[in-house]
Amino acid sequence: MAPPNLTRDDAQRRAALLEVQAYDIELDLTNAHGQPGEGTFSSVTTVSFTSHEAGAASWIDLVAESVQSAELNGQPLDVSGYREEDGIALPSLAEHNTLTVRATCRYMNTGEGLHRFVDPVDKGVYLYTQFETADAKRMFTCFDQPDLKATYRLTVLAPESWKVMSNAAAETTDPAPDGAARHVFETTKRISTYLVALVAGPYAEWRDEYRDDSAVVPLGLYCRASLAEHMDAERLFTETKQGFDFYHRSFGVPYPFGKYDQCFVPEFNAGAMENAGCVTFLEDYVFRSRVTRYAYERRCETVLHEMAHMWFGDLVTMRWWDDLWLNESFATFASVLAQADATEYKHAWTSFANIEKSWAYRQDQLPSTHPVAADIPDLQAVEVNFDGITYAKGASVLKQLVAYVGQDRFLSGLRVYFAKHAWGNATLADLLAALEEASGRDLSWWSAQWLETTGLNSLRPAFEVDDSGRFTSFAIDQGGAKPGLGELRTHRVAVGVYDDRDGKLVRTHRAEIDVTGQRTEVADLVGVPRGKLVLINDDDLSYCTMRLDPDSLATLVDRIGDITEPLPRTLCWSAAWEMTREAELKARDFVLLVCHGLPAETEVGVVQRLLLQAQTALNSYADPKWAPQGWRIFTNRLLELAASVEPGSDHQLALVNALTGSSLNADQVAVLRGWLDGTAPLEGLVVDTDLRWRLLQALVAHGAGTEREVDEALSADSTATGNRQAERARALRPTAEAKAEAWRRAVHDDELPNAIHESIIAGFSHPAQRELLVPYVQAYFADVAGVWRRRSSERAQPVAMGLFPSWSVARETVEAADAWLADESHPPALRRLVSEGRAGVVRALAAREFDSES
Repeated sequence: MAPPNLTRDDAQRRAALLEVQAYDIELDLTNAHGQPGEGTFSSVTTVSFTSHEAGAASWIDLVAESVQSAELNGQPLDVSGYREEDGIALPSLAEHNTLTVRATCRYMNTGEGLHRFVDPVDKGVYLYTQFETADAKRMFTCFDQPDLKATYRLTVLAPESWKVMSNAAAETTDPAPDGAARHVFETTKRISTYLVALVAGPYAEWRDEYRDDSAVVPLGLYCRASLAEHMDAERLFTETKQGFDFYHRSFGVPYPFGKYDQCFVPEFNAGAMENAGCVTFLEDYVFRSRVTRYAYERRCETVLHEMAHMWFGDLVTMRWWDDLWLNESFATFASVLAQADATEYKHAWTSFANIEKSWAYRQDQLPSTHPVAADIPDLQAVEVNFDGITYAKGASVLKQLVAYVGQDRFLSGLRVYFAKHAWGNATLADLLAALEEASGRDLSWWSAQWLETTGLNSLRPAFEVDDSGRFTSFAIDQGGAKPGLGELRTHRVAVGVYDDRDGKLVRTHRAEIDVTGQRTEVADLVGVPRGKLVLINDDDLSYCTMRLDPDSLATLVDRIGDITEPLPRTLCWSAAWEMTREAELKARDFVLLVCHGLPAETEVGVVQRLLLQAQTALNSYADPKWAPQGWRIFTNRLLELAASVEPGSDHQLALVNALTGSSLNADQVAVLRGWLDGTAPLEGLVVDTDLRWRLLQALVAHGAGTEREVDEALSADSTATGNRQAERARALRPTAEAKAEAWRRAVHDDELPNAIHESIIAGFSHPAQRELLVPYVQAYFADVAGVWRRRSSERAQPVAMGLFPSWSVARETVEAADAWLADESHPPALRRLVSEGRAGVVRALAAREFDSES
């Protein structure tokens, strides 16, 4: 069932009444005979807390199979009527209180609470916790909100062969009866409930340490034993040490949590989680097959993102989820800053412009867009707010703030912030006060303009040139924020002028200026040669939609590959894509631009994003009458490039991966068959385990791969990942029966493990299977409310988002969504997700209409 939905008002009332000092938690993870437990585990929690009002009443949170007893200040509480949605009532509180609760809690297979996984390779049982936003109460009795911080002392009884990790280092590990071991951990620092961690099982382990003048930090890496051969520990330890170097130097506060473990765990719902001193990662980051350099870059960003949280989020924590953006935006910004400064990924800001900015722009153009500093009335609201605004737009506006106040002053402000609020909770106002103290600038206007409003401003150049081609005037015109109230903002921008140098386009002039109001004159450019290309958000300092003058757009279309530097080239790609989404550039023209410009693109991450965008353009934005021709042009180009680029290169792998997700004709399917079975190999292409699955899935989706082949592939790869890949392949089968079975399992089977569930959803739709999916437009609107009612938000969101009928770009889909949305009884968080899906179809209809115009 769905968990209790704590409101902000209730959390504020509880925080005003209580202060929590300490938790003592005892868990028995065995079956009473020294072996791993199966369905449930014993949880005994003793919590010490004070009440500001003697005699007052409150409650404590617990989601459990059953509660055996609860004792408050030596007196038993009546728990006979315990219900998960109520927790445990705490009547007649004293000033100083001790509560002990004995409960039986459930292992989960949903990536929430204490998740339990059995490795199909060696039958090893692996556990890990995931508590954000409020699932600590699934493992122990607690006041489950971020502003009731406390210390934690954890004792765990586990099979003696297991490794057990938590936030703090182990104090003792002693033998226990029946082949078990008793692990007692040191008392933690004061942290929030959602940051408590437990990881246990027969994990493989690697050890190292980080040293500098301020600290010695023991480092640990962990993954399942069956993945150990693929762990690239040396690279991960190197990047971890580079991160500590950068953050120690920049933040001025030594790492505060003693040891630092990074655990790669199975069936994880997100990319990673910043548990203090015990970070958990999606185990897909342990690469068992060949990936491009871009995959390593993104993993490094995730490593540094979670590390940044140790200071911003864990040491100093938001008071309530309104300031979730403070955690995530800051960690996103800091991780890219650290990558560019301290690691091999010197072009990390190019990836930021390519990935994070694109995510932010897409999210900020939806009807559900919200201010960066969002209003979060309850937990369900925050669980749909882990989005492109909270992460990427917030990081983008922080980047602009740094450009405005200067990086040194910004970092000085962070040092003030950490010093004032360490081990406590803070708000946006506290951060701004620290930045104002360090920079000497009033930033209230910045918060009002950038954090409390919605939408994007457009920036366009307006200039005149003389007969010699020099600017006689130059201004930047700003459009009001859309969607929103049309606000004009202050933008720190750099204007770059690019011209020919030896057949390449290089920057010949740069002017940095604050854009304010509707029009801003750029006097520094008067008299400067006009060049071939003008970028008015060069260096990607601001958050805006950058528009091009007609001559610059013509240069972009004809010569994008001649731009020598990756960041301005990426900004041009981004501008073209946003124009496509806004129905200002035809989808077919964008596809042809990608086909033309790909060979000159040096950054493989940009290549991968462009390939995905071209597929989206063909799938959603192109005139359906032209789309089959467009797919042929696109896929033929990919085949041509895959055979002509450097054999075995990252670019070749990216091109092949894109082909496996495309709509193919019979001849192209035959080419992929030749790669898969080795009868017609592609020079340099190594068909390893994961690529074999992708090729087979492409064949299956086009009716050219059999169920027997899927079964044989699973027999050859009888791992957890292999099982997920087989589930996706079966969902991809192009038959009505296969789609009906996939729908039944994804929508109506509430007991599926989260990883299997997501694999089925990933295989349900394919660009070559639109006709098969027609019946599922109405099915979606008939079923989605029931899914949301039965499941937690974490489990329901993949259905609400992943199965929204975006494959049906039709007025009928919009009308069906409107009819569903007209029922105001649906929960606000679910209504938001459905409205976002509807907006995507409306956008696609507009783009298709524009693409069809002659």
